Amino acid sequence: MKENNVKEKGCTKIMVCCGTGCTANGARQVLARLEEKLRGNKNFEVVPVLKATGCNGWCEKGPLVKIMPEDITYCQVKAEDVDEIIEKTLLRGEKIKRLLYRDPQTKEFLVSLHQTDFYRKQKKIALRNIGEIDPASIDDYIERDGYKALEKALKYMTPDEVLEEVIKSGLRGRGGGGFPTGRKWQACKKVPRFPKYIICNGDEGDPGAFMDRSIMEGDPHTIIEGMLICAYVLQAEKGFIYVRDEYDLAVKHLTQAILDARRCGFLGKNILGSSLSFDIELVRGGGAFVCGEETALIKSIEGFPGEPRDKYIFPTESGLWGQPTVINNVETWANIPVIILEGGEKFASLGTEGSKGTKVFSLVGKVVNTGLVEVPMGITLREIIYEIGGGIPNGRQFKAVQTGGPSGGCIPAQLLDLEIDFDTLTREGSMMGSGGIIVMDDTTCMVEVARYYTNFLAVESCGKCTPCREGLRALLAILTRIVKGEGKMEDLELLQEISEVMQEASLCALGRTAPNPVLSTLKYFQDEYVAHIIDRRCPAGVCPELTVFEIDAELCTGCTLCQKNCPVDAITGEAKKAHIIQQDKCIRCGECYRSCRFRAVKVK
Repeated sequence: MKENNVKEKGCTKIMVCCGTGCTANGARQVLARLEEKLRGNKNFEVVPVLKATGCNGWCEKGPLVKIMPEDITYCQVKAEDVDEIIEKTLLRGEKIKRLLYRDPQTKEFLVSLHQTDFYRKQKKIALRNIGEIDPASIDDYIERDGYKALEKALKYMTPDEVLEEVIKSGLRGRGGGGFPTGRKWQACKKVPRFPKYIICNGDEGDPGAFMDRSIMEGDPHTIIEGMLICAYVLQAEKGFIYVRDEYDLAVKHLTQAILDARRCGFLGKNILGSSLSFDIELVRGGGAFVCGEETALIKSIEGFPGEPRDKYIFPTESGLWGQPTVINNVETWANIPVIILEGGEKFASLGTEGSKGTKVFSLVGKVVNTGLVEVPMGITLREIIYEIGGGIPNGRQFKAVQTGGPSGGCIPAQLLDLEIDFDTLTREGSMMGSGGIIVMDDTTCMVEVARYYTNFLAVESCGKCTPCREGLRALLAILTRIVKGEGKMEDLELLQEISEVMQEASLCALGRTAPNPVLSTLKYFQDEYVAHIIDRRCPAGVCPELTVFEIDAELCTGCTLCQKNCPVDAITGEAKKAHIIQQDKCIRCGECYRSCRFRAVKVK
């Protein structure tokens, strides 16, 4: 993969992260201010090149502004910082310390993001271009070896040789199930019927997940190139990119990328002078979580409600409009050009025996460094959470991590050294899913976590099959009783039985994996269920009906922070003196517990 070639051109390049997270924090205002101040500025011999890029990953520190070739990155930049950046850094070559990242351990100011713990262990393949290019520029993509893999495949390889490289890479689908990508393509290729279709699944609906969104927003051409390579293998002529309707920026950049690819001859008839003719249509999804399941997604493209079907016949044999269809998710397609350009063996040299390459994760929740990371398969949860993520904020204790989205499981502290790959996560009652990692600290109630995800899935279930529809309703009713203090010990056995029936009898993967949050919390945190049922208390102080807060007078410093955060003025006391919670006014919201820096607020 080509490095940034600013040095070759002898100019300065300023790259402003305009991913969704940074945009929400004012990145577009920073970009507009830079454009205004650089336009016609006579102090430069050569005016710097300004680019709006996709997500750099470190959302916690955004908006990020990177200056090349000096490789300087400024964090949490505001529009009012622009004048100083131009005057001191661009014109005088000085670094602005207050905008650099400061290592919390060494207190050293780090100039380059690659010096930080957040980036040091990352290996970017699917995210290789994001943060380095303007996603609206096909020229930027081509400059970084874009469409060279397609050219290599069309001019120097047969379809079978391309397929062999994908099989050799060991790439497994990054959308959740982890089915080997090469085997899927191979199964579709063997079916003698035409036309064949190719689909990109961009229906990313997991709470806290934004991996596919960032790729669609930040590097749309890599998806198109991956699909084109597959089209060459299958001799397909039509493809679809299915995107969540609320992903406006992704839709904008994909639409532009498709138009530019057609204009440059990468889509359409006789691509690059070959016999391949292939085009792509963008389809906006209706927002239903179940449409992330491939057969439901196919029904949605066909114009029907997104309901799954039993896959005794796979889409590779009978998919879109009954024709052979390959469907992979966004991240899977993003890996294909690198595999073809650099070879399957190089990709397979990363990862574990059963899970090759890298995986993109969204790291969110109770962790210092939230954001997007791409790491080799086999890295441990501890490395991701404590080395890349910076640990748990505010001195709290790690409690659990939930992987795999709403249908994933909750993994406890004793499994922090678990190596992450498809098989190990499944073995421990969770799943890889699309790659969401939600970190939880000791203020998290695991019973409420199970109830929250069960409620989400009950709402999102299509309702087609009885085990999923009725099973989720029953699980939700039981969990709701427990968090309200109305549970019975026999409820735990009933939760287990209903979950096992759902796993065995549900029609699609949503229903079969939906009980994971319940089963994993029952397995690893049964003591919390017992506390809710027998002791009628919530150890984490989350469930209002089962929680009483009180202030330890010996630990309270009278800082008044709890008093200021209480929404109902239930806390009394003078500054620098111990405070008291008036139980008759307290609504058990937990704001005092979460805001106290001295651990003086206790759960009774």
